[in-house]
Amino acid sequence: MRIEKMTSGHLDDVYIIETECFSHPWSKQSLEEELNNETSLFLVAKEENEVIGYIGMSIVIDEGYIFNVAVRENHRNKGVATALINELVTYGKKNNFSFITLEVRESNLPAISLYSKFGFIKAGERKNYYSNPKENAILMTKYL
Repeated sequence: MRIEKMTSGHLDDVYIIETECFSHPWSKQSLEEELNNETSLFLVAKEENEVIGYIGMSIVIDEGYIFNVAVRENHRNKGVATALINELVTYGKKNNFSFITLEVRESNLPAISLYSKFGFIKAGERKNYYSNPKENAILMTKYL
């Protein structure tokens, strides 16, 4: 597996992953707009020539805001999300970020456990943040 910066050539694969993983997926146009936004960073995980996961983050001065972490179902529990998160945390440290933060469904215990292993801690909660199903979001932040 290798991690590389996402390009427009990855958009179709990333969009498929997005629709497989989220009840309210981003449109391909939204993904492309963020990819072309100079304050966003998107990375893909590839195995051979297949995109198997991706991560996206918005950068505001010295802060990172993770949009999404998504891995194809048949590649989960193989370290893909770990590698993607590790790459963003390393990027944040190299670029002197103050913190990296994200929201996660309160029922997504595997993701919460993964983020906790990287030192993300619960920093707050957003009531009824998600729909389909309606659910609270846990704000998790890693201070660098």
